[in-house]
Amino acid sequence: MGKHHQVFRNYRQEHALTKRRVVVAAIFVLLLVGVLMGRLFYLQVMEYELYQTKANDNRVMLVTEPPPRGLIYDRHGVVLADNRPIHSLTVIPERAARLAELKEALNPLVDITEEDWAEYESRLKEYRRPYQSITLKSQLSDEEWSRVSVDLYKLDGVQVEAQLTRYYPFGEAFAHAIGYVGRITAKDLERVDRMAYQGALFIGKTGVEEYYESTLFGKPGISKVEVNARGRIMSEIERQNPTPGKDLHLHMDARLQQYAYDLLGSYKGSVVAIDPDTGGVLAMVSKPGFDPNLFVRGISVNQYAELRDDKRLPLFNRALRGGYPPASTIKPFMGLAGLEYGFSSWTERYYARGYYQINPDGRRYRDWKRGGHGWIDLERSIIESVDTYYYQLAHKMGITPIHTFLSKFGYGQTSILDLNGASAGLLPSNEWKKARYKEPWYPGDSVNVGIGQGFMVATPIQIATANAALAARGHMYYPRMVETIDDATATFDDNDGVEHTITLKDQRNWERMVDAMEKVVTDSRGTARRLQGTEYDIAGKTGTGQVFSLADDQEYDADSLDKRLHDHALFIGFAPADQPKIAIFAIFENGGSSSKPADLSKALFDAYLYDEYPAEYDYFEDQGR
Repeated sequence: MGKHHQVFRNYRQEHALTKRRVVVAAIFVLLLVGVLMGRLFYLQVMEYELYQTKANDNRVMLVTEPPPRGLIYDRHGVVLADNRPIHSLTVIPERAARLAELKEALNPLVDITEEDWAEYESRLKEYRRPYQSITLKSQLSDEEWSRVSVDLYKLDGVQVEAQLTRYYPFGEAFAHAIGYVGRITAKDLERVDRMAYQGALFIGKTGVEEYYESTLFGKPGISKVEVNARGRIMSEIERQNPTPGKDLHLHMDARLQQYAYDLLGSYKGSVVAIDPDTGGVLAMVSKPGFDPNLFVRGISVNQYAELRDDKRLPLFNRALRGGYPPASTIKPFMGLAGLEYGFSSWTERYYARGYYQINPDGRRYRDWKRGGHGWIDLERSIIESVDTYYYQLAHKMGITPIHTFLSKFGYGQTSILDLNGASAGLLPSNEWKKARYKEPWYPGDSVNVGIGQGFMVATPIQIATANAALAARGHMYYPRMVETIDDATATFDDNDGVEHTITLKDQRNWERMVDAMEKVVTDSRGTARRLQGTEYDIAGKTGTGQVFSLADDQEYDADSLDKRLHDHALFIGFAPADQPKIAIFAIFENGGSSSKPADLSKALFDAYLYDEYPAEYDYFEDQGR
């Protein structure tokens, strides 16, 4: 048997070792507790204010409330852009069922299109405040509202909200002038204060609505709310109500605007009426128009495609962007230019044949009257609208004096002060042609410009501005839409060139030219003699703008041409001629005879000066004044 060794334990030594370990552990724990307590003291005492602020930031949230949009009125107090309450179906995604279940529950109750659902899904991906509702369908019908209200208790996260929305009571006749609001896009937010527009649904897209967006929008309200850990609003702590946007009062006369639109009939075209004493736009019509209410809550793809693809271009603002040859409406200005630079006089006589040639064997620039007019002077050239007189005058002057003089009246410029998107048209020059075509300016180019054809292109607002300056005998106001903002007169930066005076070497030429334009109406051979018989004097000038060029031996035959190739019909005029209160430019696209815009202008003169409109326009008077 082997030997067994017995091991004896040293209990005293083990006890001492255990005691040392307990003491070390206790000291370590006490140190940790000390560090922890010190940290707590630092955080809760030394850094109290900092962390209290951070805690409040997590608990308290600022929420903006969009203000009611300012209204837009005409000069007589007729509301042109209103705010109306509607009921919209909204969804709080955090509380609602999944999309498929939501569709199944709502589609039988409300007519929600696939476009509405697609828009909802798109807005789900955008940044928004937690538990902020998203509009699924706006402007519920009474029947839809009733059906949803009955089942609302079963539809978690679904609610019907009362909202203010923009409404345009007079529709398409005012669409291009007033403009419209539409849903805010990411691009829109780049030009505004994002915080101010948080929660806002609309922003001005075109017209007065766009230009005066900051004025109409107002100041948003701010609410300080308490939220839970998930960001849901639990209670309101403090509230500052929104400040409504300011109201705009326009120079526009709503009855005149609607009347002008209606008088254009089935024609495409434009009418611009200006007060020569202020530059205020009394009417600015572009026809055809469109219903701006379609854009307020988001136009459907099909509706927009229909407007976009319409060959009559209802979305195109002809008044601001339509480029037309000013035709014979340019002749009074050409006549004044000739006088100013010494190329013509009131007494000089000219034999007007049925054509003009720069060279004896060269091209024949034909007059509208193929047999010619015989011996005439400057005044007679205006009365009978003699083309050959202005061919030879433009040939003598050349393009530089023409360009210099016409630019004083706003040609070649974006003249309107408070609308965006106006075209500058084209007032050609020698430098322009070299840059554009790499060619010099030829005498034939000047000849064409002499009767407002060739390279020259002007917009209705430009021609109307020049006409108003002529009516005011050289005192030129750039046109403006807004007269007052709330009760304060609208002002413009002096750098914008709000007005200026065109001074002639002989100021008597203003009156002599106006006298000649009066005889366009009163003379037996005047081109607007059909306007005779008014109790006031009208000064006017007709024009016929060629859509295509005729060959040297070709005659214009409207009956054999497609409608779109007919000449444009133009007219400028103002009344009363001695102290004008209204200056009008009108164009009928492919209208042929200038009698159409002349008759339209006379009807507008009668209505505006005597405040007498057809009975069907009484509803404007009932709303205003």
